[in-house]
Amino acid sequence: MTKRLAEVARKAGVSEATVSRVLNGRSGVSEATRTSVLTALDVLGYERPTKLRGERARLVGLVLPELQNPIFPALAEVVTGSLAQRGFTPALCARTIGGVPESDYVEMLLDHQVSGVIFAGGSYALDDASHDHYRRLTERGLPVVLVNAGVDELGFPRVSTDDAVAVEQAYGHLRSLGHERIGMVLGPEGHIPSRRKLVAMMQASDTEVEVERSSFSMEGARVAATKLVERGVTGIICASDVLALGAIRAARRLGRAVPADVSIVGFDDSAFMTCTDPPLTTVRQPIETMGQAAVDLLVSQIDEGREFSDELLFEPELVVRGSTAPARRT
Repeated sequence: MTKRLAEVARKAGVSEATVSRVLNGRSGVSEATRTSVLTALDVLGYERPTKLRGERARLVGLVLPELQNPIFPALAEVVTGSLAQRGFTPALCARTIGGVPESDYVEMLLDHQVSGVIFAGGSYALDDASHDHYRRLTERGLPVVLVNAGVDELGFPRVSTDDAVAVEQAYGHLRSLGHERIGMVLGPEGHIPSRRKLVAMMQASDTEVEVERSSFSMEGARVAATKLVERGVTGIICASDVLALGAIRAARRLGRAVPADVSIVGFDDSAFMTCTDPPLTTVRQPIETMGQAAVDLLVSQIDEGREFSDELLFEPELVVRGSTAPARRT
């Protein structure tokens, strides 16, 4: 008991005596301090006293697929800051290779009686993945928001970048530079945002679309882009900035210069893309606006009981830098 009091006190930034007063329901504690202590208790995994168990913590889960891609820490910064301003405590769950799977994070968040969950880049975006853990959230009636496109049947509200507009911008840019053979490096076959990008590309192009699939890794993209360049593609549209960096590496290993021989466009405009060699032309996702919208949707469900199932589409912005140039004349 003494160890628990000490841990909770450190987590909440209060004295052990204050923690004791909160857990025993005594007066003399402000509501803000009381909430902080109960949230600390939840985060540390301790059970609340019986008389306090009926109160749901102001705790919100944010589940990310990784932290290596700079776009996800950027989103986390927006979401956690906005949640804190609304009086919620964010619980960040970031998956790693060989680490805790998304389904286990969901169980953990349910055990901690979270008020809601925001997902970004989860298995909801893959139509061939298991979605049972999302259905558990539906059964519990827990508010959920998904960031970017996912399978339709889950019925959760989504906050997405308009993939069709992103491709139109990237493709139009490369065509304006005189590129005629334009290919794509996309995510796996069942990845919904990549599927949307491909559909948009097929509608925009008057020729057969050259496509290679990849995991969302630099090495996977290098292998995929190598095949495109060897087939004579001079412009490549990638489904993420990480894939675009892999495509640049592929071109160089084949002895091609970027952008003199091959022009490459990314997607996200994640941190440090101005510092790459060359600086990356990319389609910027409006992460700050999308993160704020995701929090707004979640809080509306939590505090007002409002129900949403729609998808909010946000328009991206083409950012032209040094990785694209006019096609070389033959």
